[in-house]
Amino acid sequence: MLKHDIVVVGASAGGVETLSQLVKALPSNFPATVFIVIHLPGSEKSFLPAILSRSASLPVAHAVDQEAIRPGHVYISPPNHHMLIKQGHISVVQGPKENGHRPAIDPLFRTAARAYKNQVIGIVLSGMLDDGTAGLMEIKRQGGIAIVQDPEDALFSGMPKSAIAHVDVDYVLPIADIGASLIDLVGKPAKETGGESMKDETDETDETDETDETDETEAGDMAVKPVTSLPTDERQGNPSGFVCPECGGALWESEDSGFARFRCRTGHAYSGQSLLSEQSDHLEAALWNAIRLLDERAVLLSRMAEQARDRHHDFSANQYEDKMKSFKQSAELIRMALHQKLDIAN
Repeated sequence: MLKHDIVVVGASAGGVETLSQLVKALPSNFPATVFIVIHLPGSEKSFLPAILSRSASLPVAHAVDQEAIRPGHVYISPPNHHMLIKQGHISVVQGPKENGHRPAIDPLFRTAARAYKNQVIGIVLSGMLDDGTAGLMEIKRQGGIAIVQDPEDALFSGMPKSAIAHVDVDYVLPIADIGASLIDLVGKPAKETGGESMKDETDETDETDETDETDETEAGDMAVKPVTSLPTDERQGNPSGFVCPECGGALWESEDSGFARFRCRTGHAYSGQSLLSEQSDHLEAALWNAIRLLDERAVLLSRMAEQARDRHHDFSANQYEDKMKSFKQSAELIRMALHQKLDIAN
């Protein structure tokens, strides 16, 4: 009889402390396999296995591509790689970012649900925005169990609140109680504890599974290979009118129980919140760049005005000075708008 022997965990901001508490609660004879994704900068080395090993009774290590899944082990996605779950083994790939992250939580949850169905327990911990929500939907759709850290207990409540708002979660618990619940759940037959899919349940949508050849990291209702483009007839969803912040390609939109998802032909995927966040970052960068260019033009025009006056070309000097003042005013207006934007964000 199938048991709940696949545990997938997603965390972001505030997640290291939370994960340490979670793995500490699991005994050395814990019969399930634990997979963890935490958002980390792709350019930095991850010391998370060493950190968690200090408090864990189970062996903790970064996942290795094509490594066999072993019960009683904790696998962590390495920096700048997605960790995907297949029958019997792990796939570690550098697919397109999802929700602005690589590794992202949704690909782990989604592939685990499709490979192991109702054997999966998905856990969303502390973090901002909403990565993990779409993946938790898929876990529930396949009959698995959804656990979310109590937002009041999380250092950052965005991810837990999003999961609770969109998924019919089975348990909302403080981190101190999640470990004990896992110990209890993994001992029960999978068919006894599988839940319903999502809040405001709608008709299920067929989603193309990832293949061994391409390791697709599809999101929502849109399946896109991570590196190559898809023929037109393979696109799913509707044109959104937005462009991908990562590559500039057109974004296609789908909706799952009121939860919007966006994906471009390349495969970059976003929820609504993550798309807003990425657009905000790009807008800020564009505004700073505009200020730099306007300031540089003002300086250049000032020099040209001085040179014109030295040659007694007063008419040209006046024109340069008028343009210089205009550029300075434009730069100041953008600077004020940018500072107002940053104040609102804080």
